[in-house]
Amino acid sequence: MQVRQLAVRDSYEFIPAMFPDQRGMFTAPFQESVFVETVGHRLHLAQSNHSVSVKGTIRGVHFADIPPGQAKYVYCPKGSLLDVVVDIRVGSPTFGEWDVVRLDSTEYRAMYLAEGLGHAFMALEDDTLMSYLCSTGYNPGREHGISPMDPALNLPWPADLEPVLSQKDIDAPTLAEAKDAGLLPHYDDCLAYYDKLRTASH
Repeated sequence: MQVRQLAVRDSYEFIPAMFPDQRGMFTAPFQESVFVETVGHRLHLAQSNHSVSVKGTIRGVHFADIPPGQAKYVYCPKGSLLDVVVDIRVGSPTFGEWDVVRLDSTEYRAMYLAEGLGHAFMALEDDTLMSYLCSTGYNPGREHGISPMDPALNLPWPADLEPVLSQKDIDAPTLAEAKDAGLLPHYDDCLAYYDKLRTASH
């Protein structure tokens, strides 16, 4: 498995080896040994999520309060999508920056986003599946969103696809509004939490 660090700190792309034969194909999108070597701690798995989306669906930008936040390890077992990580950690050297990875059922690449980072994706075809491994369970009182259409973020949604959004994501604040409202995690708090996870793993 190959690993690529993304432009947003504490996020990575994982590229698994694929083994085709006369029966079909085998791959392992998540491998704990590679994950631990890359991130420095194990992924605590509290919940696995599965979404099905029509072409053009955008989900996000979502994040959770720190601590404990919610780290995500995501891949696409069917279809294709653009997966986006946004640095929303106040005080981070890459605050307001984003990176994008195409996830699909051809290469089965995966993306990891540490706690405190924003996550969004857009389905590029109908019946696109997204599989999420999450470090914490769903907690609606501690989860928030930022508008995926925030012009200041200028996320890389294809112009030829009509966005399909939930009302919650339509009504979400911009990054600047969320910052002014005190909703965003702070970089120092995130670093302290990452250190705590690494310490607990040793």
